[in-house]
Amino acid sequence: MISFIIAIVLLVLGYWLYSRVIERIIGVDPMRVTPAVAHPDGVDYVPMKPWRIFLIQFLNIAGVGPICGAIMGAQFGTASFLWIVFGCIFAGAVHDFISGFISIRMDGASLPEIHGKYLGNGMKQFMRGFTVLLMILVGAVFVNTPAVLLNQNFTPDWNIYIWVGIIFAYYLLATLLPIDKVIGKIYPIFGILLLAMAVAIVVAFVVYRVPVPEVWDGLENRHPKAESNPIFPMMFISIACGAISGFHATQSPLMARCMVNEKQARPIFYGAMITEGVVALIWAAAATYFFHDKPELCIGKSGNDMVGVIANEWFPKVIAVICILGVISAAVTSGDTALRSARLIVADFMHVDQKPIPKRLLVALPVFVLAAALLIFSLADAEGFQVIWRYFSWANQFLSMVTLWAITVFLSRHLPGKAWYWITLVPALFMSMVTISFLLVAEKEGLGSVLPRPVGYGIAAAITLVLGVLFFVRKRNKNEVPQQ
Repeated sequence: MISFIIAIVLLVLGYWLYSRVIERIIGVDPMRVTPAVAHPDGVDYVPMKPWRIFLIQFLNIAGVGPICGAIMGAQFGTASFLWIVFGCIFAGAVHDFISGFISIRMDGASLPEIHGKYLGNGMKQFMRGFTVLLMILVGAVFVNTPAVLLNQNFTPDWNIYIWVGIIFAYYLLATLLPIDKVIGKIYPIFGILLLAMAVAIVVAFVVYRVPVPEVWDGLENRHPKAESNPIFPMMFISIACGAISGFHATQSPLMARCMVNEKQARPIFYGAMITEGVVALIWAAAATYFFHDKPELCIGKSGNDMVGVIANEWFPKVIAVICILGVISAAVTSGDTALRSARLIVADFMHVDQKPIPKRLLVALPVFVLAAALLIFSLADAEGFQVIWRYFSWANQFLSMVTLWAITVFLSRHLPGKAWYWITLVPALFMSMVTISFLLVAEKEGLGSVLPRPVGYGIAAAITLVLGVLFFVRKRNKNEVPQQ
């Protein structure tokens, strides 16, 4: 339990101290006019109160990643605590903060447009398609999870596609209507559920005096299939949203179009990521205890299943229901904005005016059709969902890696003659190694079944080194002009 308390304190200190350092480095200007003030359109560029924007950002980025992802990561042992804490402070929150800040400075630009400005037109074209595909994957995953949980826990006699239809109908409304009409009004309710769930688990720690394993007891790999699941890179892929997530940077432009002051960027972008890290840490600690002390309850259980195990083992029925509803709300409030982000990204690169509802519908329908096709595949059997989840997790971390490289180039141009780009260069190199080695080391998803593991790590390290060298070569040859 001491490790858990120290980890929480470190996350809070990371926000109060390191986020201020980042704010000064990037030069937040409270007097600069934001996109929401410059040209509000009543649909996407809508000035909103900071507390409401924070809640929306937090719920947008939370999803089931810091819950199910943290639970799956906890299988590896207390090493998961370290990744959540240091990943959040030095990688994930910085990634969210600076990418959101760049979007504000680029008039609320979508993520692929940011990639294009700092990594070139070719990368922009590739990331347009890749990012939309990720949003569709997120939409499919985050319909599947709440539909399954609702069906299993509340309406076992229903056909699951009834819940699928209800959730999809809500997603379509949230995608098409102005952001303050649906998302802005109901998210506070979902936020209360999500935070109540986290508080309930912390109370359970105290009431039951839960002996959460300590970091100093050992960082050995406790995964039940440790031989085929090395901590690096598998744990860093599993705990996606709880430490760093490329998906977050796709959501930041939504909020960049609603802020009325650049000073709001630090608490909204960096603060929301730290809050998510706290939620991930709570679930990782709970799951670590169950995997360590009650393994008989965990055999063959997925991340979704473990939510029910933890809730029903510790809480009376009413509180268990709140916990499950909290997980459902986390999934729903990421699925809707993922599909909304897909609409905006497609509209941006196709230059489709999004004020008329028919044009919004024209862009949204193909996105929903593809998401529905993936969803049907994922519901066909458990393996279908696992396949989609694995690809979602890797794509998520790959996107974070590309975004970190774009941010690093931004810092090198924004602050010429200074070496502040190292604050994102190190995370960019690390995440490059994670995502590349996963493809070469993972046995089911990559080439791990045919490549010896040392060879896979060696190739990944060589490619990562090449990326670092290319950055410095490009930096030296580029005529660095401060970006306004």
